[in-house]
Amino acid sequence: MSQRNFLLSFTAALLFLLPWFGGPVVGELSEDFSQCLQFFYNKTPPTGINGKEYQPICQRYKNTYRFASLYHRQHRAPLYSAYILSPADGKRPRSQWKYEPQLAFAGASPDMSLFNYTVDQNVVESQAVLWDYKNSGFTRGHLNPSLHQKTEDDRKATFTLTNIVPQKEGSNTGTWNMLENHLLNRFKNFCTGPMYVITGVMPYETVKHWIRDRVSVPEYMWSAYCCPSYKPNLPECMERYFPTFAAVGRNDPSSGEEIVPVNKKAKPSVRGYDVKQMPLQELEVILNHRLKMSVSLFDGKCLK
Repeated sequence: MSQRNFLLSFTAALLFLLPWFGGPVVGELSEDFSQCLQFFYNKTPPTGINGKEYQPICQRYKNTYRFASLYHRQHRAPLYSAYILSPADGKRPRSQWKYEPQLAFAGASPDMSLFNYTVDQNVVESQAVLWDYKNSGFTRGHLNPSLHQKTEDDRKATFTLTNIVPQKEGSNTGTWNMLENHLLNRFKNFCTGPMYVITGVMPYETVKHWIRDRVSVPEYMWSAYCCPSYKPNLPECMERYFPTFAAVGRNDPSSGEEIVPVNKKAKPSVRGYDVKQMPLQELEVILNHRLKMSVSLFDGKCLK
C-alpha cells in the first residue's frame, strides 16, 4: 500500500472511531429540538421563547431520547420540560442523579451521565451539581416526574439535574404532587390518545433568588397539557379540562396573591403552596407578562 493510501485509510478509520472516544458526534444539544420533536404536539415546540441563554436538550439515556428540556444556561436550571405522559409500570427508581456532558464538553457523549464522587470543574461551571442542593432548604423538583413515565429506563432518565429546579417541600411533595396525580387520572380516565405535557417555571419578576449564588429559584411552577383525542360525552364537570388545561403553583409562601390566591385554611405543611388550575390561554397571558415574551405552548392551541 502506498503511503498516501495508508494515510487515507488511517484517517478514515480514525474518523470512524472518534465518536467512541468522545470525539465530535451529533448529540442531544440542539438549536431547534429537531432530534426529539415527537415529544411536542404536532411536532411543534412552544413558540415565542427567544434568547441565546436558552439551550434545547433532547434528553437521551441509554441511546434513546426520553423527553425534551429547554435549559437556561445562566440559571443552571430548565425553563421547561416537555414529554408524553405514560403511567408508570413499576415503582419509583432509586435516585441516581445525572448530568448533561455536552453542556460541559463540546463533542462529549450524547447520553446523560451519572455523577461520580469527583466532578470535573467544567461540569460545575456549566450546570447544577448535587452539592448545590445540599442543605439549601430546597428539594430537587422534577419538571418531568418519574410517575408520568412508563418504563424503568424512562423513569430513571428523569433523574437528571437538567430536568430539576429548586422546589420547596410543601410544593414538591404536597400540592404540586397532587396536581401531577390529577393529570395522571385525567389521562387514564378520559384521554383516548397521547397527552402532551409541558411543565416549567417562572423566575422572580424583580430581585432574583438563587441557591449557592448559582442556581435560580423559581417563584412559581406551571404546567399545561394537550389531549386532542378524548372520550365523547364527557361528564359535565370534566368538559372544561379538555382538550387542554393548565395550572400555576406557588413555590414561595410569601409571594403576592395576584396570580395564585392563598388558601388560609390549608394545612400548615402546604399553606402558601397553592395551585390554581386555569385555561391554557390564562397561563399564556401570565407567561407573556412574566417572561416578557409572546409565548404559545401548543400548536393551534391544541385544537384539531
